[in-house]
Amino acid sequence: MEFLATAEFWVAVSFFLFVGLVVYFGAHKMIASALDNRASAIAKELADAQALREEAEAVLADYKKKTANAAREAEDIIELAAKEAEALALETSRAMTEQFERRMKMAEDKIAQAEADALRDVRAAAADAAVSAAQTVISSSLTPETADKLIGAGIDDLKSKLN
Repeated sequence: MEFLATAEFWVAVSFFLFVGLVVYFGAHKMIASALDNRASAIAKELADAQALREEAEAVLADYKKKTANAAREAEDIIELAAKEAEALALETSRAMTEQFERRMKMAEDKIAQAEADALRDVRAAAADAAVSAAQTVISSSLTPETADKLIGAGIDDLKSKLN
């Protein structure tokens, strides 16, 4: 029994006694239960993390979609503004052209009216001068017999024009 005196034997006996006590008191079940609880907690945390990741991906996709929509709306607004600016420029140009043409027509009409007024004034002045000259010539050279002949001829001429 020499093997009873060795340290290795007593270490082996102690080990088996310890393992026997652990099995007897159910420590292995508590350790397994603790490990199972820890594993289920880790699995729950993983499931929560996966759900959070999926939610974050959905939020990111929604953000990207909204960003794309906002960019598209911005482009549409810019395009619409450019079209409106072009239409406004064309309308303004057309309105300015029409206003210029109206003012030119008014100026031409005023010039034509001024020319007509000037021509009428010149004719009136010429007629007045002719009447005055005729009065002077007639009063100096017309005798009563010649005046009666001219009046009679004028009345006859007037009668023929009225019939």
